[in-house]
Amino acid sequence: MQKALVTGAAGFIGARCAAGLMARGWQVTGLDALTDYYDVTLKQARLDRLAAQAENQTEDRAGSTGPGSAQGTGPGSAQGTGQGGFRFVHERVESPGALAALFAEERYDLVIHLAAQAGVRYSIDNPRAYLESNIAGTFELLEAARAHPPGHMMLASTSSAYGAETEMPYVETMRADHQMSFYAATKKANENMAHSYAHLFGLPVTMFRFFTVYGPWGRPDMALFKFTRAILEDAPIDVYNHGDMKRDFTYIDDLVAGILALAGAVPPAPGEGDPVEGDSLSPVAPFRVVNIGNGAPVQLTDFIAAIEAATGRTARRNLMPMQPGDVPATWADTTLLERLTGGAPQTPIAEGVARFVAWYRDYYGV
Repeated sequence: MQKALVTGAAGFIGARCAAGLMARGWQVTGLDALTDYYDVTLKQARLDRLAAQAENQTEDRAGSTGPGSAQGTGPGSAQGTGQGGFRFVHERVESPGALAALFAEERYDLVIHLAAQAGVRYSIDNPRAYLESNIAGTFELLEAARAHPPGHMMLASTSSAYGAETEMPYVETMRADHQMSFYAATKKANENMAHSYAHLFGLPVTMFRFFTVYGPWGRPDMALFKFTRAILEDAPIDVYNHGDMKRDFTYIDDLVAGILALAGAVPPAPGEGDPVEGDSLSPVAPFRVVNIGNGAPVQLTDFIAAIEAATGRTARRNLMPMQPGDVPATWADTTLLERLTGGAPQTPIAEGVARFVAWYRDYYGV
């Protein structure tokens, strides 16, 4: 049975990645600190769903096909063998030696590193949390992998890494030197740290830059969650830059499908393999950067209109100036993702928002 480690497993993206791997037959270790940056009960509810999935798949082992034996499809899927399971570890990634002990015990085939202090604006008020979780935590991960190398390391980066770049759509081979927030700076630092370890120790690393992820079970600090709550409560919403903003909104299922597909697209060592056209492969390391986005930026006012349509309510807008650290637009070029995996995100914003609102109403009983 293939083994995977998912850090940040109680998070929005981490929980969905863990579920997807289990459904493909992987044995998953999920690590999370369950910090109180946002509602811990929501994080625990995600973990409860993972535990229930693992239990259901255990019950299906007597059969020849059950959900745990499902295999991924496509040229780059994370395919597993046998029936998937889940083990939760309550720990901080930055705790010295914690990840090293896990790596020594389990010897992982795949690592998906999602644990991080998230949020652009919060990084202005509490930068030390980002230094500890994002920088020190990633260092601990890389040191553990150096001692016990997995088959593939996949680390989350962000569209914010493109920073002040104004040419769009964003292409992975662009220079990304001028980050606009400390959050983005820590993520770009993670890319550089991982590249150095890939070069020095031959660790195959994929950095995936994702673009404004949304959907059911999402984070309460994100715009969709806050806007939906406010609109349903007939409270005003803060609309920054007077609504003159665009985001490449990426539906959660599309993002996870991209991550799991990329798991099979292991970056080759220099001089090995055949790079695809437009590849971002490093010339000195088994390392690449890949965008995962919808490839279609949406005006913030249209995003709000989609929430209004899904809720059947009209938003009361509080127009605000641009926030420090924000950028006016993001837009992913997903050509490399398509060439590596055969697919790319495509869920329309109206459909994705409607699914979130349906989940929100059900989960909170409103």
